[in-house]
Amino acid sequence: MDRKIIVGMDISQIAHKGGVATYTNNLRKKLSEIPDLEMVYFYSSLRKPFKGRLKNLKSYRLPPTLFEMLFNRWRNVSIERFIGPVDIFHSSDWIQPPSKAKKVTTYHDVVPEKFPQWSHSKIIAVHKRRLKLVEREIDMVIAVSKTTKKDLLEVSDIPEEKITVIYEGPTGDFKPQTKEKIKRFKEKYNLPEKFVLAIGGIGERRNLKRIKEACSDYNLVIAGQSLPWLGIDELELLYGSANVLLYASLYEGFGLPILDSFACGIPVITSNVSAMPEVAGNAALYVDPSSVEDIKEKLDLVMNDKSLRKEIIEKGFKRVKYFSWEKAAKQTVEVYRKLVNG
Repeated sequence: MDRKIIVGMDISQIAHKGGVATYTNNLRKKLSEIPDLEMVYFYSSLRKPFKGRLKNLKSYRLPPTLFEMLFNRWRNVSIERFIGPVDIFHSSDWIQPPSKAKKVTTYHDVVPEKFPQWSHSKIIAVHKRRLKLVEREIDMVIAVSKTTKKDLLEVSDIPEEKITVIYEGPTGDFKPQTKEKIKRFKEKYNLPEKFVLAIGGIGERRNLKRIKEACSDYNLVIAGQSLPWLGIDELELLYGSANVLLYASLYEGFGLPILDSFACGIPVITSNVSAMPEVAGNAALYVDPSSVEDIKEKLDLVMNDKSLRKEIIEKGFKRVKYFSWEKAAKQTVEVYRKLVNG
């Protein structure tokens, strides 16, 4: 194909906070820099209009629940009615609209299918409906980790040859922060001089009950609980202010905070399950997330052993270089090209 590949992309998840929004925003930016693509964007949110200017943006002030009914249940209107003709439609994780284009979607995890006890019943129902459509219609699924691919093969009938693994990159262009910036940041949010950083979330998946118990001898700051969710401009200051990231989740489809911490130069303790070892490699200390004793033991090590801290911080700097959004975008474009060219 000599002309540009026209790619329609659902970027509605940018309206929300979290890993899917981070993925969508970063991938969108890098795909827009590739000269042989023409990007067209679908965005729907009732409460949060799209901020800024974006070429070829088709924005709708309608609730996601309406589009879920329109595309996942009634299915009598194609995405082309909203964004025009495209060669590829890259869907997000909420709707799977009918389309004449080749269809690509990204799976970040399969929490609603694999761990329904951690999700609301309405969310489970939406994801199960959509998965049936993906199984029937999708041309390629992008999984953000080998773990997510393995999980998809367990919970769905998607053929293995229709799932390709493309890793994410860090949330932003993060780097270690100066002592002065960290001092001002800690004063702004009234943070302790030394603290353990954990990441909040809904339900039990982030294992916060055990994390709090294991941190009884230390100051614990939980992003999203002890302080609000921060914008990207302050996020690297939060990581840079911490003495360690304690990311002892029970399950993750990828684990962006691991990469963010590596980039900011803080040591990482994470779980020895799901995608976390796949992301962290040899650059973190691992714990059994079900063992408070194991978490506490590793925490004591990292907080008190300076040579160990230095060693894993240096490994983290090396490890994070393996992941980038430029690489993710190039690999995604290869998926598009193969589908369009047959």
